[in-house]
Amino acid sequence: MRPVIAILTFLFLTLTSCKEKGAETTSDTMTNAATDNLHFESGYSNVNGLKMYYEIYGEGKPLVLIHGGGSTIQTTFEKVIPLLAKNRKVIAVELQAHGRTSDRNKPLTFEQDADDVATLLKNLNIDKADFFGFSNGGTTVLQISIRHPEIVDKIILGSALSKRNGVPEQFWGFMKQARLENMPKQLKEGYKKVASDSTGLQTMHDKDVNRMSNFTDIPDEKIKTVKAPTLIVIGDNDVITPEHALEMHRLISNSELAIIPGGHGEYIGEITTLKPDFKESELIVPMIEKFLNKKEK
Repeated sequence: MRPVIAILTFLFLTLTSCKEKGAETTSDTMTNAATDNLHFESGYSNVNGLKMYYEIYGEGKPLVLIHGGGSTIQTTFEKVIPLLAKNRKVIAVELQAHGRTSDRNKPLTFEQDADDVATLLKNLNIDKADFFGFSNGGTTVLQISIRHPEIVDKIILGSALSKRNGVPEQFWGFMKQARLENMPKQLKEGYKKVASDSTGLQTMHDKDVNRMSNFTDIPDEKIKTVKAPTLIVIGDNDVITPEHALEMHRLISNSELAIIPGGHGEYIGEITTLKPDFKESELIVPMIEKFLNKKEK
């Protein structure tokens, strides 16, 4: 078994003041190594039985960020948000049972996550946006493009899975044995840092594991319906195989494929990939900006 699989299992487990009905916002400030005193608005919206948490940074065309499994906004995107927010309105969300968003008495599904994001954007009066999803979030973005194409402009699929053969076979055996105590420390600490009730960590873990254990292929016919300009990104040492990324590239007619040196999420500074010699200049933000700014013929 490749050592990376143990950590990646859990990664799969993966402006304006909004006063409209169903959404509440507050003003706050984020401070991290990438920027000092980055202003943002945060809030909760009533979404299909959830109190769904979101953060909004910057101004311009909307870009929706969807985190990986077992993660929060910050554990997946903290390093890239300040960079992306320089030129656009970044809307980062936390999905069912993750971080600050509540749970519902139903299993996690990528289809439901897609519907939840679509409802959130409706509550925020955002008719259309670009989307960037990482890991499980990439699979959610794929489902948004399939189920809600009318709200999609461009999409970025970061280390996304659409078929079981997209990861090594041993991944699925490991998934059956997944335990909370084996979850990466950075993800557990990231959850406890923001969640109002840390006992929800076990629930999030178990629901993420159950969803992945029961993952079923997205049919080719549905993937082919995606017409949005698409950027597919994986690392050359990713849990997602290059063959799988290439297969998605061939199925999505208007797509580009990038294979970046590094592991699962290293190209965006995902928290479990950070090393002492981390450099902001090694992130793929310029590639993302170039893709999003490209004029379609």
